[in-house]
Amino acid sequence: MRAAEDDVNSDPSILGGSKLSIFMHDSNFSGFLGILGALRYLENESIAIIGPQNAVMAHVLSHLANELHVPFLSFTALDPTLTPLQYPYFVQTAPNDQFQMAAIADMVSHYGWGEVVAVYSDDEQSRNGITALGDKLSEKRCKISYKAVLPPDPTATQSDVKDQLAKVQMVEARVIVLHTFSKTGLLVFDEAKKLGMMENGYVWIATTWLSTVLDSNSPLPSKTSNSIQGALTLRPHTPDSDRKKAFISRWHKLSNGSIGLNPYGLYAYDTVWMITRAVKLFFDQGGTISFSNDTRLSHMAGGSLNIGALSIFDGGKQLLNNILRTNTTGLTGPIQFNPDRSPFHPSYDILNVIEAGYSQIGYWSNYSGLSVVTPETLYTRPPNRSSSSQHLNSVVWPGGKTEKPRGWVFPNNGRQLRIGVPNRVSYRDFVSQSRVNGTDEVQGYCIDVFVAAIKLLPYAVPYRFILFGDGHQNPSYAELVHMITVNVFDAAVGDIAIVTNRTKSVDFTQPYIESGLVVVVPVMKQNSRAWTFFRPFTPLMWGVTAAFFLIIGTVVWILEHRTNDEFRGPRRKQLVTLLWFSFSTMFFAHRENTLSTLGRIVLIIWLFVVLIINSSYTASLTSLLTVQQLSSPITGIDTLVSSNARIGFQVGSFAENYLMDELSIPRSRLVALGSPQEYAAALKNKTVAAVVDERPYIELFQADHCMFSVRGQEFTKSGWGFAFPRDSPLALDMSTALLTLSENGELQKIHDKWLARKVCDPQATDLVSDQLQLQSFWGLFLICGIACFLALLAHFCMMINQYIRHSPEEPEEQLDPCTAATGSSRSARISTFLSFADKKEDAWKKYSKRKRRNLSLNGYGDEGEPKDTPRTRSLEIEESGSPPIGKPPISSHFLV
Repeated sequence: MRAAEDDVNSDPSILGGSKLSIFMHDSNFSGFLGILGALRYLENESIAIIGPQNAVMAHVLSHLANELHVPFLSFTALDPTLTPLQYPYFVQTAPNDQFQMAAIADMVSHYGWGEVVAVYSDDEQSRNGITALGDKLSEKRCKISYKAVLPPDPTATQSDVKDQLAKVQMVEARVIVLHTFSKTGLLVFDEAKKLGMMENGYVWIATTWLSTVLDSNSPLPSKTSNSIQGALTLRPHTPDSDRKKAFISRWHKLSNGSIGLNPYGLYAYDTVWMITRAVKLFFDQGGTISFSNDTRLSHMAGGSLNIGALSIFDGGKQLLNNILRTNTTGLTGPIQFNPDRSPFHPSYDILNVIEAGYSQIGYWSNYSGLSVVTPETLYTRPPNRSSSSQHLNSVVWPGGKTEKPRGWVFPNNGRQLRIGVPNRVSYRDFVSQSRVNGTDEVQGYCIDVFVAAIKLLPYAVPYRFILFGDGHQNPSYAELVHMITVNVFDAAVGDIAIVTNRTKSVDFTQPYIESGLVVVVPVMKQNSRAWTFFRPFTPLMWGVTAAFFLIIGTVVWILEHRTNDEFRGPRRKQLVTLLWFSFSTMFFAHRENTLSTLGRIVLIIWLFVVLIINSSYTASLTSLLTVQQLSSPITGIDTLVSSNARIGFQVGSFAENYLMDELSIPRSRLVALGSPQEYAAALKNKTVAAVVDERPYIELFQADHCMFSVRGQEFTKSGWGFAFPRDSPLALDMSTALLTLSENGELQKIHDKWLARKVCDPQATDLVSDQLQLQSFWGLFLICGIACFLALLAHFCMMINQYIRHSPEEPEEQLDPCTAATGSSRSARISTFLSFADKKEDAWKKYSKRKRRNLSLNGYGDEGEPKDTPRTRSLEIEESGSPPIGKPPISSHFLV
């Protein structure tokens, strides 16, 4: 600060010939002396104050600043609760603790730790900093599991520190965040070294106080150096520059090498210049330094305290605004404030203390998180906080190991883990208690899986099983899980289903067996009957299929009638042909040839549909006649819910709550059953229509009871897992172990050992499949229907075109005026078109040609009468044969 004062006063142009005077007061960690020193400066009409050094005084003096409009600037009182909303005249010129706590939270998350222990001094800055750390950790789904509070610095004693560290040794977490000041901090490391807490397995993260010790004292005393080996710490990042290097060189001369320069010394230098530039701008704006009395203090004048001498700085608000608008570059880099008054791009160096001093393992910035490149480089790129972009170099941890510590251990309190185990009375293959060699032991499928997983952990886990339940009926699994939340058990092992309600209170491991609710019903043998051949299709399917046979026959008849002699003849013959052709396609036995292109297209598509229908029918009927069929009115959970039948469930299972809460089944319909024998008896006696239970139980039940079968699919998907308290790191390690058991085949071997049974004959329990539904074939029928429609549309378009081209136009003179007037010509034209559609195409062309020729040969008389003689009429009749059925004679046709 003195160096900055000298630099300012050495340039007369800065303050226009005025001199900057800095007066200093050392309160020697005394809050009382700090208040008196601030009051003395305020009485002497100071326009700005640099300080105080700690947050305790900052909270008090900021109230004076608010009243007297004198800006306070501090680069060390970095309590995050000193907000501009409450203290507008207090300005933090260095990044406050909220940012370094965010950096620590990112480091904890980066290394995969879930819990930390906070050791801190009991003062505002340390306490509020730890509160900010808890908030930042919660954003990363981590937490502070224990807080060790020390007396305020520097009053903590060796005994105080030792007592708190002894308590820290008793907890699971081994990641320790130390937030205090240098004297207390070094004392903590000394005691931790003596207690063996600087060995393998521990992680120590110190806040910026440790980096100031490293920078200010080089080399460190050997005792101090040995006690902090492997610790991580943060240091405010200041970018390299020529100006910074020149000042560091100058500093060595000023201090004669007696003390090193840490970043807060650079912030002190920049803070002086910040005030200087704000004052210069204040004068440039025409401001004058003047003070006015506070009328509220006038009645307090006199006495030993000269309160009346305190006055309000009239230009305080203007000077404060000038400070906040600072935009320059200092020794610490760019100096600029965000709208919330936080520094522009706060960042930290991350240091690892080693034998030779320290090594820098990376950086943290509020812009892109953790990185191994300088923040200045990252500022030129888009911000990236993805997990794949977060990197740090290797670390030498306490104990000299480079392998990342697990971050937690079992507490060193001599207590084994209390593992709650359900005391089952049924399905004891999963969990049971038996007497082996004179002692009671818990065994079963679930127990063997748990023991095998425990053996794969890279550390020893002391535990003991505790049975839960009275042994007369299966216990409530919801209550067993609840026992973990109230600290009766440290974990629960057994056939515990992972369901939503339970995951809200505990953490589960990876499922070690799949499960899900199924419906079990009694079934009856279904023998073949005389009308079995109707069963493959539903009535609707039969009806639609028969309708399409007739539709296809009709369409093909329309398409072939004018060109194919096999589809012509008397009406009765044509009707028989249509029916025969329609249904003979079922067996591909139709004898009629199709000549038209459209008819062949429709027939090919239909034959493909018939092939699919025949194949499906044959397969379904074969299954009906050759496989023993079982039947039940209940086909799955839907039919069970819609019925009014009673439903059985296993005592203690979550099925009861699921049926009532999720499926809205009344409790009166539910019957509690305690064993497979009760299942069978209730189903045989029709006490219940079905039993709903988890598949692993049902598989064992069916192994001994083949007369019952599962209907429908599993209507829930879940699994069984081991339960642990929320955020327990053991749950994650056990999940990894279970995956290993699954991959190496050991999990399947345990399953075969306990749950392998001779199952019933699949044919005996195979239920009749649902009849083939229309919805399985509607796509085929849709394609066929569209093809028929398009073929008919094209056929009628071509036929109308032919009719227009080949139908002769008759002169208007030959039309009967009366007929034209009455509109009967429309019906006559329709009759003519129908005759055209019914007549064979070649015959109509010849007939039309002869009519045109006759018209041209006959001509017309002088008076408009046609030259129509009996000889000509008889000749035409003789050449063309008898007129078409229903058509008038030729002479009448001319009249029409």
